[in-house]
Amino acid sequence: MEKRQYSRLDNIIIRIDAVLGESSTLQSEHTKREYPGKLVSESNLNEREKKHVSGLMRVNHAGEISAQALYKAQALTAIDNELRETMKKSADEEIDHLDWCERRLDELGGHTSYLSPIWYLGSFGIGLLAGCFGDKLNLGFIAETEHQVVGHLGSHIEQLPEHDERSRVILEQMREDELHHATTAETNGAENLPKEVKHLMTLVSKIMTKIAYHI
Repeated sequence: MEKRQYSRLDNIIIRIDAVLGESSTLQSEHTKREYPGKLVSESNLNEREKKHVSGLMRVNHAGEISAQALYKAQALTAIDNELRETMKKSADEEIDHLDWCERRLDELGGHTSYLSPIWYLGSFGIGLLAGCFGDKLNLGFIAETEHQVVGHLGSHIEQLPEHDERSRVILEQMREDELHHATTAETNGAENLPKEVKHLMTLVSKIMTKIAYHI
């Protein structure tokens, strides 16, 4: 029997169906890189500090959930095969970040965001929409997203208790990776987004950050 060739629309529908089935039980996949905090001794954080750091790590974990959805959706809509593979590679690195944030939350006695399925599905939809405008705007969306994430991570690093080196090395490695993703997108021809779109992305990010810090 001749193997069926699926269209881009078919693949998008198949992926959405898979997302709807998986979103309620989001789990980190197998990490490919060593946990950065492994070689750093745990700090003696008080309860107030643990609560604050847990909130920051919960925000970052929610961000990585969203990043997974964005990259998978945009890889589906990418026209260029090489670009699609680049996005998949970046998504793999985001899986590492997801695992690191979750492990740090476990160490702190915290929890991941209860709204993770919403972050995933919402970001997947945004990724599909961005991808429909072509590869250059798709890349522009990725570059701007990653630059905003780099800014968030820098802010979180500054907010960490001075003696919490374990959380610091995790966030510093994540920031380095995200900056690399932004540079990769720009190198591949990312188109600069309109100022209004950037402002809207910033607003949505702030709302998500405030909610995920607590829930």
